[in-house]
Amino acid sequence: MKYRLAIPVSLCIATLGSMGTIGQAQEMRTAKSAAAFAQLSSLVGEWKGVDDGTDFTVTYTLVASGSTLMEEFRPAGGSPMMTMFSVDGDRLLATHYCAALNQPNMSTQAIRDPTAKSIAFTLVRVTGMKSPRDWHNTALEVFFDDKDHVTQRWTYLYNGKSGSKIFHFTRKLD
Repeated sequence: MKYRLAIPVSLCIATLGSMGTIGQAQEMRTAKSAAAFAQLSSLVGEWKGVDDGTDFTVTYTLVASGSTLMEEFRPAGGSPMMTMFSVDGDRLLATHYCAALNQPNMSTQAIRDPTAKSIAFTLVRVTGMKSPRDWHNTALEVFFDDKDHVTQRWTYLYNGKSGSKIFHFTRKLD
């Protein structure tokens, strides 16, 4: 009798011990994504830039009790666009609300280095398109040049051809 009880008890203890290890590993991954989100949140404020002779402003705001970073990209004389960034477990998500009338949903890989000089998002799915040949963004990489300069490289697909656009932002100082 003693031996029959010992095996299930040992199995339960081993399982609980490994669950603790799994939980700790998940907490570490989540902590890395939270740190990467904090780095992205350091952009809160107003930024400016020029692209092909068009001025634009970019405003970053923390919303939803600080769980989401909202980026508003406003070209002079054009339609503003929004990108919403949030944490999802061990990765970050970005949903872009585009002037092309679609919404690319992008994700990072599991965050490994939350202090990296860039964060890369790739397309998971896109909503709002009438045809797969419609213009839509397929990736975004945010480069943290320094505390007052940031660069974004947007990759897109249109009529089966890919391209990219680079934007340079400078923090507006009071």
